Amino acid sequence: MADRLFYKVIKGAKLTKVTSLTALTDETLIAFDNLQDIASNVFNPTIRLGVTGLSRAGKTVFISSLIHNLLHGGRLPMFEAQSSGRISKAEIKPQPSMDIPRFEYEAHIETLLNDKLWPQSTRSVSEIRLTVHFESASSWNRKFGRGTLNIDIVDYPGEWLLDLPLLGLSFEEWSEQALSLSQKGPRKKLAKAWHATLNKIDAKLEEDEMVAKSLAKHFTEYLIECRQDNTALSTLPPGRFIMPGDLEGSPALTFSPMQKLKGDAPKDSSLYAMMERRYEAYKAIVVKPFFREHFARLDSQIILVDVLQALNAGPDALADLENALCDILNCFRTGKNTLIGSLFSRKIERLLFAATKADHLHHENHDKLEALLARLVENAIKKAEYNGAKVSVIGLAAVRATKEAVVQVGKDELPVIVGTPLKGEQIDGEIFDGTTQTAIFPGDLPSDLSQLFENKNRADDPNLKFVRFRPPELEKTAEGFTLSLPHIRMDRALQFLLKDHLA
Repeated sequence: MADRLFYKVIKGAKLTKVTSLTALTDETLIAFDNLQDIASNVFNPTIRLGVTGLSRAGKTVFISSLIHNLLHGGRLPMFEAQSSGRISKAEIKPQPSMDIPRFEYEAHIETLLNDKLWPQSTRSVSEIRLTVHFESASSWNRKFGRGTLNIDIVDYPGEWLLDLPLLGLSFEEWSEQALSLSQKGPRKKLAKAWHATLNKIDAKLEEDEMVAKSLAKHFTEYLIECRQDNTALSTLPPGRFIMPGDLEGSPALTFSPMQKLKGDAPKDSSLYAMMERRYEAYKAIVVKPFFREHFARLDSQIILVDVLQALNAGPDALADLENALCDILNCFRTGKNTLIGSLFSRKIERLLFAATKADHLHHENHDKLEALLARLVENAIKKAEYNGAKVSVIGLAAVRATKEAVVQVGKDELPVIVGTPLKGEQIDGEIFDGTTQTAIFPGDLPSDLSQLFENKNRADDPNLKFVRFRPPELEKTAEGFTLSLPHIRMDRALQFLLKDHLA
């Protein structure tokens, strides 16, 4: 085992401008949806919990573990309603939304427990209702019987959140941003084929479907390359270009940023005008409905962040993650809801940022992981708290795939994590077979996290690599009972998100 340090120097990131996302007609529809929700909640108390995160942050695993631990009485000592015995039962109920796919909890648990594999990543919006029967902590409220809370968990790709700022950008502004970004850092090499195609095109020429398809194809390939493990870049709108779903091949997904035109405005029949129309159609067909029907109706939100993947890829990836989080968080409506105010503009009252895969680090580094995430979102936290929202940062593992141990190296004792790396994972040239349990020393984050944000040549740094592990075998009690999915701080996350609703 090699002693590997894993800190890198991070470039600074700038906040993007805050823009207005909705028009008066959108706000009217949002208010109508809120009225319906409020009327329903009078007799059927419900909280809408949004779960999101950028690619591979662990959204599906988080939701599956949350449900599994509540259904099976998991080890949740910091979740007061559970640990005190006030929750009598939790059960999955049919979801209220008839037009949203159900979160496939049973299939995901089957993959985790029986196949010992991680379930597929979130590809679209899904929803599941978990109903919790509980006894109030208040002696007065207990006189009126047991309470019931519906938790509607809304799962959606974080990449779709990155589309929300597009609502405040014209086609020209978005094109300028996207082209400028593609000329920087590792993006420049990845965008080479797209740039070559774009430079051959005269945007003032007549619209041409084959040209539009070619440009959209190369632009999409560039976005996909940016997301690969070795680059792990996060700022990748439009999100549906990577996750097209049933819109694949449609005109609303067949466009590309274009270079700014000089001189007279382009004709309506020009290629530039064609791309502009499709960009506006994308916002109307994809972005606005998502904002109104899902995003604007959330009560609480957890944002999962894979900080370790960004650290793996280097300083450009971490700086890009900071920019992406700033873009996302500028879109959130945070604050304290009032009875009258919630009729017109629902706000997210609790916002939790979670650095996932904490089990890939020794627990001595968990505080540093949380501090690093807090640094990445510090401006967003200040804004949300100023608006009256409750905000917290946590390092967690929704499913703990490793255990901790100590190995003797000479006269020194070295803290390690023990688990089964996924097939194909590598450390120092060794490729793992997916079946061998291995002890790994992951190194230490620096005590002074400001080092991660200084400008330094990465070539001078040692190699940075976190490996991914397979899901664990479930433990059994002495009596032979199988325990629920192991985790790190899932109980703290539940306490923060749900405690007011189970009081």
